[in-house]
Formats: sequence, C-alpha cells, structure tokens
Amino acid sequence: MSQDTQEGNSLLQKVTEAAEEFVEKLTGTEDDTEQNENERKMTMEERKAKMEELRQKMHSSALANRKSVIEESAKAKITARDAARLERQRKLVEILRQKADAEERGEDVERQKNWEWTIEENEEWEKKKARKARRANFEFNNDADAARRRYKKDLDLIKPDLLTYNKQKELALGLLPGTLVKAGNSSSAVNEFDPKASTSLQIVPTSEQQRIAAENLYRDANSLLYADNKPSEDAIDRVVSKINRDIDKKSKFSRKRHNEDEGDITYINERNRVFNRKIARYYDKYTAEIRASFERGTAL
Repeated sequence: MSQDTQEGNSLLQKVTEAAEEFVEKLTGTEDDTEQNENERKMTMEERKAKMEELRQKMHSSALANRKSVIEESAKAKITARDAARLERQRKLVEILRQKADAEERGEDVERQKNWEWTIEENEEWEKKKARKARRANFEFNNDADAARRRYKKDLDLIKPDLLTYNKQKELALGLLPGTLVKAGNSSSAVNEFDPKASTSLQIVPTSEQQRIAAENLYRDANSLLYADNKPSEDAIDRVVSKINRDIDKKSKFSRKRHNEDEGDITYINERNRVFNRKIARYYDKYTAEIRASFERGTAL
C-alpha cells in the first residue's frame, strides 16, 4: 500500500512539473510574440526615418547638381577675354584695398611693396627694364630686324657650361688638370687666369692630343673640322624644351578666337562684329538671294 502511495506521489510530481514547464513555454511564447511585435514596430519607424533621410539626400543632391550645371553654363558663356578682364578687375580691387589699408595705418604703399623684394631681385629687375628699353622698337623694321631681336631674346635663356669649357681650355693650353676648374663652374676662374704669373702650371702643348684640342677649341676660317661635335643628352633636352616652349607661346599668342564660328570676315573689330551679327539675325533671310547673286556675279 505504501509503495502504491509513493508511486502515485511521484507520478503527481511529474505531472506537476510537466504542467509547470508547459505554462512556462506558453508564457515564453507570449513574451516572444510581444517582443517581435515591438521589434516590428521599431523596424517600421526606422524605415520611415531612413526613407526621410534618403529623400533629404536626394533633394540636396538635386540642388547640388543644379548648382553645378548653372556654374558650368556660366563658365561656358565666359570667354577668355572676359576671364582676363575679370582677373584684371580682381587685381585692381586688391591693390585698392591694400592702398586703403596702408593709408589707414599711415604707411607708404610703394615702400611696403618694395620690402617684399630682395636686393638681388631688384637689381635683376632693373637690368631687365634697361634691356627692354634698349630693345624698344621706335623705327620701321624688316624681317632681319625681327630675327635679330628674336636672337637677342634667345641669348637671355642660354646658360653656358663653363665647367666643360674650362676643361677643354686646360687641355688646349696644356695646363695641369684643375688649374681653371678649381673655382668651380664660375666665370671668375677664366677671367682670373694669367699665363705669365706662373710658368710651372703650363705645359708645352707638344702632344697630338693637345694640338687637336687646341684646333677644336680655337677654330678659324682655315679649319677643316666641321660638324664633329656630339652634344650631350642635357643639351638636346634643353633644345627640345626651348622648341616646345616657343610652340606653346606661339599658339597662345594667336589672335584667333576659338569660341567663334569660322566664316567670312565682315568686320573690322569686335564691336563691328557684334553689330554685324545682330543685323544678320534679322535681315539675312531677306538678303540671302541678293548676296548669293553678287557672289556669283549674276546680280542685275
């Protein structure tokens, strides 16, 4: 009897535990359902916020695109001449502002501007102005004068290689190596050398190499050597860069307006060109046949 009672109690305890587990599962399912509903609500709110953010980004990007299109169209309408005029106006405004600020402080504008330059730069600028004044054209000239002026300008860009020249001169005069090159590549080494000052530095040019070097360095009308000099890579690069710079400068100097349509030149200046274009806009449709007849030579 006692065994049956114990078995009944254990069975009842198992049923009770199973019921408690079932209730816990039900309550857990309800909690999960409520949590999922809350998450679903938060997800919808986040979606709305994200949609609003995307709309704002789209609106800002549309405004930025419109602004860039307006700027590009404005730049396309501005010609090179207008851009140069605006740049001159900007510089003029900046100069006037500097003058006004200097007057308020009681300072001299020119004196303050000269402080920005060094003595070497000032001397170089004075030399450039004097050279430009000497080369100023006040008379009628021809192609020979233009070529000479161009040659003088090209000479300003030439930088002689004094180091190589001093080495060639040492070999031609029969001097010891380093006699003229000891001062580096400056021109003072060439000017300060005195062959009568010290005879121990000079060697009589009796060898064939010295004789050939002397003939190469000091050539005259009786010399038979011609076109035997091989330039270095640096010299070739300098010539190529000079040619490219001249081509670039010539292309920029052209007076041709690249933004204008090519056609018959019926104007004498910019103002007349604009006037002719306005007239042609209204009357070309009436005068096209007459102008064509004049060009063919069949006008009555």
